[in-house]
Amino acid sequence: MMVSSKSSLIGLLRWQQKNVLLYASAALMALLLIRAAELVWLELPVLPLQVIGAAIGIFVSFRTNSAYDRWWEARKLWGGLINVSRMFATQAVTYLAPADREVTTRLVHRHIAYVHALRSLLRGQDPLQDETFLAVVPDDPDSLRGQSNLTHALVHMQLHDVVALDAQGKLSEFRTQSIDRSLTTILDVQGGCERIKNTPFPKGYGFIADRLVLTYAVLLPFALVHTLGWMAIPANVLVCLSFSLISEAGRVLEDPFNLFWNGLPLSNMSQTIERNLRERLGETELPEIPGPDKQGILM
Repeated sequence: MMVSSKSSLIGLLRWQQKNVLLYASAALMALLLIRAAELVWLELPVLPLQVIGAAIGIFVSFRTNSAYDRWWEARKLWGGLINVSRMFATQAVTYLAPADREVTTRLVHRHIAYVHALRSLLRGQDPLQDETFLAVVPDDPDSLRGQSNLTHALVHMQLHDVVALDAQGKLSEFRTQSIDRSLTTILDVQGGCERIKNTPFPKGYGFIADRLVLTYAVLLPFALVHTLGWMAIPANVLVCLSFSLISEAGRVLEDPFNLFWNGLPLSNMSQTIERNLRERLGETELPEIPGPDKQGILM
């Protein structure tokens, strides 16, 4: 996630260089046909293209707004995960007696491992190859291999331990139910994230938006040349590139869990959870919470 802007106009144009060349070439073609070849009958009225441009702007903005809704929902889900993680750790530390310190530590560390596993899976990575996961998981990693849903397996282990504590009389009915609600909320967050990750944004929106902008880029110069002359080239680039950038913003927001600059800072949030929870255990060797890199991107 970009938290500060370190980019430049040159970098933006380099990123969109193919579109810039395309829109400039379309305007140059119109200029040569109308001015050099004197095919004035190719000139188009401005008003119809203004209406078309407004419609395209609405269409690409709708796609971008819809993609941002997915991104913001994912951020709210992870915000909820941070809160319920803190609550779960507090429950484990305060509900259990000091004599059950080993079980308390196992529950909290397993939840930290769960958060790192969820982060890895949402990013398309293997948790069993993730060093932060392997460093904290209290169970044998080999026992988790082959699980169709590794994170659910970890929550299952958590509830198994809670039920065992309840059977031993170490947790009251109220405390058992409170922890059960926390685990239910954790699974609800996971389900919401999986729904976003596994339901791609309809590709038809992007395809139609790209084709509409391309068509508009070819037609618009024929309405600008007779009034702007050579200035129709930068004008066409500016107008059509604006549409392209709005559409591109929607494209990069479709998957909030990717590793592109727009992705949610899952590493930062998972390390925040780990540090917060280990503090509740009274541990002193705490991980550093990663900040933004030199380009102002927080991952």
